[in-house]
Amino acid sequence: MALRGRCGRGGTWVVTQGWRGGASRGSRVLVSQPAGVWPWLSMAPQGWGYWRWAARPRALLLPGAAFPFGFRQLFSTLELAPHICVVGSGPAGFYTAQHLLKHHPQAQVDIYEKQLVPFGLVRFGVAPDHPEVKNVINTFTQTAYSPRCAFRGNVTVGRDVSVSELQEAYHAVVLSYGAEDHRTLGIPGEELPGVISARDFVGWYNGLPENRKLAPNLNCDTALILGQGNVALDVARILLTPTELLEKTDITAEALKVLKQSQVQRVWIVGRRGPLQAAFTIKELREMINLPGSQPLLDPTDFSGLEELIKEAPRPRKRLLELLVRTALKPPEAKGADRRAETPRTWGLRFLRSPQKVLASPDGGRVAGIRLDVMRLEGSGENAQAVPTGAVEDVPCGLVLSSVGYKSHPIDPTVPFDPKLGIIPNSEGRVLGAPGLYCSGWVKRGPTGVIATTMNDSFLTGQALLQDLEEGVLPLGPKLGYAIIEPLLKNRGVQPVSFEDWEKLDDEEVAQGQAVGKPREKLVDPQQMLRIIRH
Repeated sequence: MALRGRCGRGGTWVVTQGWRGGASRGSRVLVSQPAGVWPWLSMAPQGWGYWRWAARPRALLLPGAAFPFGFRQLFSTLELAPHICVVGSGPAGFYTAQHLLKHHPQAQVDIYEKQLVPFGLVRFGVAPDHPEVKNVINTFTQTAYSPRCAFRGNVTVGRDVSVSELQEAYHAVVLSYGAEDHRTLGIPGEELPGVISARDFVGWYNGLPENRKLAPNLNCDTALILGQGNVALDVARILLTPTELLEKTDITAEALKVLKQSQVQRVWIVGRRGPLQAAFTIKELREMINLPGSQPLLDPTDFSGLEELIKEAPRPRKRLLELLVRTALKPPEAKGADRRAETPRTWGLRFLRSPQKVLASPDGGRVAGIRLDVMRLEGSGENAQAVPTGAVEDVPCGLVLSSVGYKSHPIDPTVPFDPKLGIIPNSEGRVLGAPGLYCSGWVKRGPTGVIATTMNDSFLTGQALLQDLEEGVLPLGPKLGYAIIEPLLKNRGVQPVSFEDWEKLDDEEVAQGQAVGKPREKLVDPQQMLRIIRH
């Protein structure tokens, strides 16, 4: 009299093969015992993790009230679905979950997120004037709608629940929490008012709750951005874009208000190396060149002598450099010159400059400029190194935005972490020295690449996890996933939010946005969000 089935969410067994005693295929029985209550049970993997419980010669009696007549029987074989936990609901987390759900028909995936809302940098990092990039949210939403997937927002792993506790409750834990901080400059004056990280500035105009009170002072005519990646160009574009265009995006109401009062007329984008090493892509560069109401200021001498090197560059880099050279060298036509004279806003690229010191105003109350080391290159191509020449240059500015990179932090003392590289040491997504622990996205490889890069990276981690399931590498034993974590969170006063709760917030944001002609008006106050959820 064998019983076969699979374990659904919350410990519910779904019968997949009928047996004598009156139950039919699809019947459900409740198994509420916590993990570890049957220590005599062992499991062995079969196929993609169709794990079986094989009881040793000992009767397992369950309360008769929970079963139809005749079920006080020995469970000889039961198929158990693996419970997998993903920490982080950005692209890395959702793509990892998507791969697991698609390629393992029994897997149960819980996605934990410290914010009240999902989607990570797609919501809080993608520029508001790039709505097409955010369409990936539709794919993530379909993943969240899976009956085998659950969103657990408002839970900070490492504080509300430890990674060790998650490992006790789940067969595998995937860390996909990204890079939540910025790299500091490490120069004198960095602490002055008026020096802020590009990450915080992006979070402010995109509605990241922790940055909602940033209040950048834009009462200056010149802003200087350190770094020449896509984030730097995003920040420059938002500073210079006419606000009547931003009014049609999902930029926050507070950011729009401040930008309407901005006095910024010029933005310098500064890099340590030369044009051949600039990190931005041609799409972002083209947007800057074609930005309404602004003109580029590029020095033709920055590109002299690069003709042969440009010819030898890979095609994407070649196209970008050719666009830079055309923009810098092409003499303005009469009409263009007239437009340049009429346009008060400008932006420019400064190459071979490295920050030495932030200069303070006479009263020491805020930034007044920045001292830059003039650099030269040793070597060539992508591996060229910038070294100081000994010369310096002072650039007046009232706002300095540091865009020299994001970085990850260790999430839990029990998790290995490389502070120099800012990643979790891993091999193909398997955390070194920690069986059952995996990582994907920026915390796996560093803060590089675009969303498609993270997608491929996350699929590889999911593939490694599934391979370990199939080969029996993961520790075996019955696990009940969130059924174990839920009471822990409740006892600690943590109130998780579900994807259905997020949809209440989503409806509210869309309704508020439609009232003012925007796609949505982002909610930024966590307490207001909780009130809407509980209403």
